[in-house]
Amino acid sequence: MTDPMRIQPSELDQLPDRDPEETAEWQASLDAVTKAAGPHRAAYLMRRTLEGAEAGGLALPKLLETDYVNSIPTAVEPEFPGDEEMEAKITAYNRWNAAAMVTRGSKHGVGGHIATFASAAWLYETGFNHFFRGKEGDGSGDQLYIQGHASPGIYARAFLDGRLSEQQLDNFRREAGGNGLPSYPHPRRLPWLWEFPTVSMGLGPLSAIYQARFNRYLSARGIKDTSNSHVWAFLGDGEMDEPESTSALTLAAREGLDNLTFVINCNLQRLDGPVRPNFRVVQELEAQFLGSGWNVIKSLWGNAWDELFQLDTTGALLRRLREVPDAQFQTYQTRDVAYIREHFFGTDPALIELAKVLSDDKVSECFHTSRGGHEPRKVYAAYKAAVEHKGKPTVILTQTVKGFTLGKGFESKNANHQMKKLTIDEFKGMRDLLDLPIPDSRFEDGVVPYARPAEDSPELRYLTERRAALGGPAPARRTQP
Repeated sequence: MTDPMRIQPSELDQLPDRDPEETAEWQASLDAVTKAAGPHRAAYLMRRTLEGAEAGGLALPKLLETDYVNSIPTAVEPEFPGDEEMEAKITAYNRWNAAAMVTRGSKHGVGGHIATFASAAWLYETGFNHFFRGKEGDGSGDQLYIQGHASPGIYARAFLDGRLSEQQLDNFRREAGGNGLPSYPHPRRLPWLWEFPTVSMGLGPLSAIYQARFNRYLSARGIKDTSNSHVWAFLGDGEMDEPESTSALTLAAREGLDNLTFVINCNLQRLDGPVRPNFRVVQELEAQFLGSGWNVIKSLWGNAWDELFQLDTTGALLRRLREVPDAQFQTYQTRDVAYIREHFFGTDPALIELAKVLSDDKVSECFHTSRGGHEPRKVYAAYKAAVEHKGKPTVILTQTVKGFTLGKGFESKNANHQMKKLTIDEFKGMRDLLDLPIPDSRFEDGVVPYARPAEDSPELRYLTERRAALGGPAPARRTQP
């Protein structure tokens, strides 16, 4: 049967070809490479040619989709400026206290969300330690639009930095005579902490765009120095389906709002299942943002995947990643290595050969935990590239595992958004995984304890020093009478 796509006219047919013979030679060369070295090699050469043309200043339409790999190769990642071990300890405390707060509140039936912050912890912590400017330094500081379901993690950090007490954490989602903590960010309910309301879903991204635009107005008119202020919007991949989430993307690009960064946590899950059961939401979002004129950075895979990509000389791995829908990839995250070898690698002879040199531990690490959003060096590289990019707003599409570090009962489970508590045994497993100094004796009467290092501990000194260097606590709201 004739392929109808092969007989469709091209828009180039209406333009003059100054040298049809030369054009035919280029096409014949591409056909020859495809026949001799395979379609992967031919596509690679075309991509390299397009990159070279763009670098040389040729005006060509951009591709709206790239391979399912990181935008920034590991070899060119910038040096990480912090103490990675210390930051991991601080992040561990925040993970613990966020989960403890929601679990303790469950006895009152107030609920809460655990799995979202668990997947996004490093996305926030890397920002708090290295990027988010506070209001006590020079200029106006940064503005943070926090994903509503991640609010327990922000409260946990405010507890570590001394701005919230244990009693206040226990008042999460409760009125408590005006002393409660609201479920989601809202300045009316907690005016000293939250700058912006970000729920209902879709409100955050739309408001962030107009905030970045207003910052430009304030600076241009000499009303307020917002020249160094950056707007960060933390969003979920499911949230991007809300019409408001994408309604002003082209405005941000037309205005050249390079003072704006979207960080979309692509854990591939929404409230009750995969965001895209039969497709790949990352590729869909990449095309949407590129088509709207944004700079796109993908941080999908952790370092463990580097070995696999180096072994992929035929392009079979890239092809397989492009064809596996999100729902199936979620299945890989919850199944054993034998299943992954059969159903992921077993579909292509080249992948079968590639998998033979991979240990079971390597396969498990890659498919179960190794994601760009869980490695601070990769998050730092993406954030640094975003704030240094000029002329366009930036979106960072970063892949994570929903419920990461909460145990097998949570990680990548379709129901984990609705799961409001961990058992004591699950908390003890989490404690051991995160290497937190919490003895069994502190679990009194089946109640999970909060954990906070001493005031003069290295962890709190480091946290305080990093925030002081960046201009004070964040998020924080300042008003003038």
